[in-house]
Amino acid sequence: SYYLKESRGSRRWLLFLEGGWYCFNRENCDTRFDTMRRLMSSKQWPVTRVGTGILSSQPEENPHWWNANMVFIPYCSSDVWSGASSKSEKSEYAFMGALIIQEVIKELVEKGLSTAKVLLLAGSSAGGTGVLLNVDRVAEQLEEMGYHGIQVRGLADSGWFLDNKQYRRTDCIDTITCAPTEAIKRGIRYWKGIVPERCKLQFKEGEEWNCFFGYKIYPTLRCPVFIVQWLFDEAQLTVDNVHLTGQPVQEGQWLYIQNLGRELRNTLKDVTASFAPACLSHEIITHNHWTDIQVKGTSLPRALHCWDRSLHESNKNGKAPLKGCPIHLIDSCPWPHCNPSCPTIRDQFTGQEMNVIQFLMHMGFDVQKMAQQQGLEPSKLLGMLSSGN
Repeated sequence: SYYLKESRGSRRWLLFLEGGWYCFNRENCDTRFDTMRRLMSSKQWPVTRVGTGILSSQPEENPHWWNANMVFIPYCSSDVWSGASSKSEKSEYAFMGALIIQEVIKELVEKGLSTAKVLLLAGSSAGGTGVLLNVDRVAEQLEEMGYHGIQVRGLADSGWFLDNKQYRRTDCIDTITCAPTEAIKRGIRYWKGIVPERCKLQFKEGEEWNCFFGYKIYPTLRCPVFIVQWLFDEAQLTVDNVHLTGQPVQEGQWLYIQNLGRELRNTLKDVTASFAPACLSHEIITHNHWTDIQVKGTSLPRALHCWDRSLHESNKNGKAPLKGCPIHLIDSCPWPHCNPSCPTIRDQFTGQEMNVIQFLMHMGFDVQKMAQQQGLEPSKLLGMLSSGN
């Protein structure tokens, strides 16, 4: 199933892959079936849905894509959009994420996709990783069907995970505490997950799990992809076992969090089109406040518009990047929420909004000590933090 909002005057199509973690064995898939049925079955899906953020048809909420044809593909396969296995005697569940996308494409061709100029495959969280795994396959499918004029692109939001060492190592008991590499290794076998051929060739047999990690698959992709990634992604911190519970964090955790931001920034340095704010958050493109976040004075919708234009221009005449229209936007400040446009943080217990200083104090951030390390007066450091420099 999928949801469709047609816009007959437009030759742009936006296909959105929903996110929502995954399950990788019989036990945690059973639990997921009991507690999050809509991510395992289409039975309880509503008849209609309202598009928000980049799926909104309101120009003020979605300045550059509001009149595109919009397709929302809900996530009931729980396999990071990679599975190709039907229900069998051995497995109680079917995992068909990769096949669902192919079937939707087949059906949309009949509904006007055949005359599209641009198809943007977008997704958040597991859907963002799903974009990386499927964007080239979608392009190949359309070419095989004889539609050579459609430019296929990807927009991956909050799906660029690191296969890093956990802050505290745990056994792989459930989806939340299992290290990302271990979960994907198990999942790919359970789902009979498929990865793009070009990425697969980079790794030995049995090591296809590497292709679920953005920085490893990205260099193998043919289609242009725009990466949106919080430098301090809450889902990444969760699987790394950094739990921000409202208690001040210990120094080890604080250093781990800062290091995560550095590692992530590092993996994005060769990514042509990216938007990576130094915030502690997860998912953005379907949130109605997605227009508010800025990196170096540029908002995300603006950066996507610049990217669209740069692809259009380079198709025409291979010109240099457009002046004043940046597409490689990565925060350089080192702490969570050192960017003043980050989404509001609330105290987990009182629900009250916190400003950056309150948040950092709450995290156990020692202003005196940090100021000393940076060779600054504490008051100057506080001033810089509140203005986001």
